[in-house]
Amino acid sequence: MANENVFAQIMSLGHRETFQRCIERYHGDAYIKTFSCRDQWLAMAFAQLTFRDSLRDLEAALNARPELLYQMGFRSRVARSTLADANEARDWRIFADWAQTLIARARKLYAADPFGVDITQTVYALDATVIDLCLSLFPWARFRSTKAAIKLHTLLDLRGSIPSFLTLTEARVHEVNILDVLPVEAGSIYVIDRGYIDFARLARFTQQSAFFVTRAKTNMDFYVVESRPVDKASGLRCDQTIRLRGFYPKQYYPDTLRRVRFYDAELERSFVFISNLFGLTALQIAELYHARWQIELFFRWIKQHLRIRTFMGTNENAVRIQIWTALATYLLVAILKKTLKLDQSLHEIFQVISVTPFEKVPIQQLLMNDSLLIDTRTGTDDIPNLFL
Repeated sequence: MANENVFAQIMSLGHRETFQRCIERYHGDAYIKTFSCRDQWLAMAFAQLTFRDSLRDLEAALNARPELLYQMGFRSRVARSTLADANEARDWRIFADWAQTLIARARKLYAADPFGVDITQTVYALDATVIDLCLSLFPWARFRSTKAAIKLHTLLDLRGSIPSFLTLTEARVHEVNILDVLPVEAGSIYVIDRGYIDFARLARFTQQSAFFVTRAKTNMDFYVVESRPVDKASGLRCDQTIRLRGFYPKQYYPDTLRRVRFYDAELERSFVFISNLFGLTALQIAELYHARWQIELFFRWIKQHLRIRTFMGTNENAVRIQIWTALATYLLVAILKKTLKLDQSLHEIFQVISVTPFEKVPIQQLLMNDSLLIDTRTGTDDIPNLFL
């Protein structure tokens, strides 16, 4: 690594053979003589790492040091027209599959990380975020009469804040529909917002020996089967076993549920949680839902640090490629952080990389230079350690 520039060091962490299998799976390089799928990936990753917002900007930055492109892994000159054509035409699933392989590697590296609740089970948070688009440039993504957007649905492993499942849909698709395609792991806990409440779909978790924690809707009709004592000094107000009473809900979900009411003195608000999880304490149920905010912070972080607000192509394929390559770049830097046992946050690592991609310095040595670390963390004290 010592003889490679910073960009090449990062890219070397991605197994080339694995990426080649993703290309071959969808015949990505068929009939391609120049500017391969790998060149395309390197260009899009460079854009993410150096905060390039346009094809012109990216072309200028890469071609400023043409003698270094070969060392960085490129086998063709990068022209904005060529990259634009590649983003519009090549199968986005190549980069989606590539990101999935990086997800598998990152999750193994972060599997032992704590997340604030002392339990051994795998805990996921499920939510979605809307990525706004310009209606005149992206008419295929019409959301409202004057707005275009797409929706990124994410299942986040709370140990390390690594996404384990990602899918892109039209913004009009309601979040609850994702429960139909969500992979469910037996024994795992899924923390979800009350917008996902659909008892017919939630029954699938119980049927597959998985658990969910969510907030109850105010109009939920139920009756109490059993009440357990709680320590009100901890904020708990009740811990109950309930059954649904509505005609359709009790048919969709005939099993018992757990209902926990918690008062947050800091926010001066009461929260009511429902779950099919009876093996933890009532306070742990409340703590699990509080940990769900990591996914909100994850969405905020990627929107601030990844190039997913302006796009280098206007058709749906180009947008999908840019989002998947952005997420793959995020995962690669997360792998770098853990592999090299770096103390710096992802935020700091991204900042240093953005100004030193051509430097031939080991990354560990580079990050020891405090003068390169740019502190822009104001107002983000509650973001998980992976990000700060």
